[in-house]
Amino acid sequence: MTRPRVAVEVWHGEAAVKLTAGETTATFLPNLGMLGVSLRYAGRELLALPGGVRAYRHQHVTGLPLLAPWANRLAGRRYRAMGVDVDLVDVRLHTDGSGLPIHGTMAAQPGWQITALEHDDRSAALRARFDFGTRADLLRSFPYPHVVDVTATVDDGRLELATAVTATGDLGVPISFGYHPYFSLHGTARDRWRLRVPDRAHLLLDDRGIPTGERRDEGAEVRPLGRRTFDDLFALSGDRVTALLAEDMSITLLFDDCFPYMQLFAPPRRRFLCIEPMTAPTNALVTGQHPNIDPGDTFTAAFTVHATMRTAHD
Repeated sequence: MTRPRVAVEVWHGEAAVKLTAGETTATFLPNLGMLGVSLRYAGRELLALPGGVRAYRHQHVTGLPLLAPWANRLAGRRYRAMGVDVDLVDVRLHTDGSGLPIHGTMAAQPGWQITALEHDDRSAALRARFDFGTRADLLRSFPYPHVVDVTATVDDGRLELATAVTATGDLGVPISFGYHPYFSLHGTARDRWRLRVPDRAHLLLDDRGIPTGERRDEGAEVRPLGRRTFDDLFALSGDRVTALLAEDMSITLLFDDCFPYMQLFAPPRRRFLCIEPMTAPTNALVTGQHPNIDPGDTFTAAFTVHATMRTAHD
């Protein structure tokens, strides 16, 4: 069994931090938005990198990216939060096919500072901080000074990502961040994957991907992924466990209570499934359906990825 360790090295020309514990290794690029580019268990890669780092530099998400200060998309270029009217009309932002701002502003951002590299007999950890409040360019689209602290911890068969937002200015901070991990069971055909989802409310979307206000309760199920496609939003309660299953391996995600929403994204004919933890629903900054923190306060949300080898009887 490999003892936990932290290594600073180069990954495809980028400075990288590799965390290893047992048969699990996770690799992050602190100088490129703290992007997770690899998660390996028992020699198998569990992440997909559609477009690679080159596309990520142009704000196309891949691997395991943080989406902040908002996840998913906004319905327009104006919103009001914490008593402040924000106008994005003249702000350069990444947009979707409908021209809507999508995935926030943190993709590929430099400026992350490593605050700790740690390991003990069980786990290895990386702690990194981004001071959003020092970036006038970013404050144009989200004028709420704060710092983001990310802690990635690996032990055998598990990666935990804890994200803390602390309000550092005179304003509070609306909370609307999330993650967009691209998972893949490499070596197994997609038509042999199964998807396990918990009890949930399906929040229906319009043709732009914006919630309509309608919802439909759906029960827990395990079904083949097959040719099914997703770009769907769900509200979770109780059991927050979602899993991608194959005959020989499973990837299981557990969200804590501060990630009450999940987006599933699986386009046709692509060999990945995105299981996306979100602190607020799509378009939350426009609708106001987000948590808030007061000046000086901290909001923390965490999710865990478990990898497991399976047998025919599991």
